[in-house]
Amino acid sequence: MLDDLLGRTELKERIEELEREKERLEEQLAATKRRRKEAVTEKQESQRRVNKLEDRITQLEDRVERLQSEETTLGFRRETRLQGRRLDEVLSRLESWRTGPQGSLSAYVADGHDLPPEIRDAFGERSALVSRAAPCLALSDDAGLVGVCLRPPVAPDPFAEWDDSFRIDRQLFQPRGRYTLAVVRSDLFAMGTYEGDQRTGFHGFDSQLKSQHSKGGFSQARFERLRDEQIDDHLELRRRRTICPGGVHGRRRRNGRRGRDR
Repeated sequence: MLDDLLGRTELKERIEELEREKERLEEQLAATKRRRKEAVTEKQESQRRVNKLEDRITQLEDRVERLQSEETTLGFRRETRLQGRRLDEVLSRLESWRTGPQGSLSAYVADGHDLPPEIRDAFGERSALVSRAAPCLALSDDAGLVGVCLRPPVAPDPFAEWDDSFRIDRQLFQPRGRYTLAVVRSDLFAMGTYEGDQRTGFHGFDSQLKSQHSKGGFSQARFERLRDEQIDDHLELRRRRTICPGGVHGRRRRNGRRGRDR
């Protein structure tokens, strides 16, 4: 009764209401702090993942650059022409090579676009160099100590085999007896006769072939016909030189152009 008269009851109710409001706000504040803490933790975890991914990207980019650099710098360690005594010395060294069973690879690659699997196994990423060197005799071993590509003047049939030594056929590099080598193109012919490693005869000539059709003048069809006739003349002359190296009789011109013997 006294509290009512003095107005205390209303004040007490107001105090209780404010205390409940205070507790609610404190709970909201605590929840907000908890969510903020969780958000900070999630942000830190996300940042760690981002940093990890960035490091991985950097590693991959470095690897790509390194591989590209290796690809562009991939080349033969040394290229040289072997003949005479030096050729004999190098072949002797290769013939003296010995490994365990199936430790030495010998393979003749005729086409660089068709490498046998043995080449890829032995040369790895440097198989591309074997492709560039083809046609060639490729030699390697299972330890990667030897990697050689040789171009013999005489080409054998393609093969690939593992053994305890390299397969070196001297006849491919140092032909014996009497033999003839010839180069035949549509505009060039060269033929040499040899006794062992000594050349005893040579015959060669080249022919002037039309390579471009000039503007104006005769038609494209006539240009192609004349070029075909020039090629036929060149091949006929090559055949005569092969049969009779001593010389060729001159050709007569008929109707203003070179006649062809059939």
